[in-house]
Amino acid sequence: PDAASAREQLATQGLFVSEIGAAATESSGSNGGGGLRIAQLLSRGRELGSIVEFSRSMALLVTTGTPLADALAALERQATDERWAETVRGVRGQVERGASLSEAMSANPDVFDPVSRSLVAAGEASGELPAMLNRLSHVVRQRQVTRNAISGAAVYPMLLMSVAFSVIGVMMFVVVPRFADMFETLNAPLPPTTVLLVAISSFVRGWWWLMLPMVLAAMVGAVWWLRSPAGRRAIDTAMVRMPIGGRLVRSLAAARLARLLGALLAAKMPLLESLDLVQAAMTNRLYVDLLDRARDEVSGGGDLSTSFEHSDLVSPTLAEAIRSGEATGRLGGVLSDLADHMDEDNAMAIRSITTLIEPVILIVMGVVVGFVAVSMFLPLFDLTAASGSGGV
Repeated sequence: PDAASAREQLATQGLFVSEIGAAATESSGSNGGGGLRIAQLLSRGRELGSIVEFSRSMALLVTTGTPLADALAALERQATDERWAETVRGVRGQVERGASLSEAMSANPDVFDPVSRSLVAAGEASGELPAMLNRLSHVVRQRQVTRNAISGAAVYPMLLMSVAFSVIGVMMFVVVPRFADMFETLNAPLPPTTVLLVAISSFVRGWWWLMLPMVLAAMVGAVWWLRSPAGRRAIDTAMVRMPIGGRLVRSLAAARLARLLGALLAAKMPLLESLDLVQAAMTNRLYVDLLDRARDEVSGGGDLSTSFEHSDLVSPTLAEAIRSGEATGRLGGVLSDLADHMDEDNAMAIRSITTLIEPVILIVMGVVVGFVAVSMFLPLFDLTAASGSGGV
């Protein structure tokens, strides 16, 4: 922050300052631009794989005795994404100016979250930086695997829904109007389903210019509401309470909580500080509140397990594992092992839900298309039957 603080920091490292001055503007500008680019990197979901590669490679190089600056330079050269290369370049610059690795990572909070920085700082303080980097890569890797599993499971259902809406749109705007013109020419009586379908098609074709802005306005309003505190809490509550999938959402959140807390405690982080870090990493407001209550319980001299065993956000297995870990003094290891088992169960649950959703979408799409087809061809069958009986 200032020259005096820099002199004190360098003095603690046994360095004599012959000249000192303000940091160049290039550094601050680089960090600001890097922050914007990293936000774009996060939006594409690539940062997890980059952090995994960063932590694994750093652990390997540090274990072989490579200086941090040289290790970071090697990672910068092998980076294939220019945005990530710029991030590593900024971290290397901070390290070369005397900052520790965790301090350099703090300059990019959009990339390295508090948990990552805390694990690295714990490794630096204990002299076990390679082990902590490996632990960090394991934590981030598991998060990447979970995200990929969810994304992969959602691709096929979304594709089916897109095809279904496209087919329905073509029928409403192209197929049904042609049949409606033909029925009007024939002046034939129409079944109720056909009348309903023709009316819907006429309404959509006649008022699409009004419906489109209304739909867009509704979407914008929904996004605005969901970004508000009340909307965010409402959607978080709905996610964990919904009949289908709610149990999986709770299990995924609980597994993430257990993994992060286990990693921090295994790194000898204080329990209260670990709870604060995990709380900052959780995205669901209900779990943020749960950790807030747990912190108050621990601050008052109570057990961590007490807060969890009275909440339906975590399974009884997790609450009992926390109680056992507290009793044996192995809470960090117990949580990490339990998180591994929970992630395996969650992966199977994601595949099972996907297997169930796909036929449901196909059935619904088939029913809709079949309804349209029958409604359009039923009057033709009636006309054919009437003509045949008249000819006889």
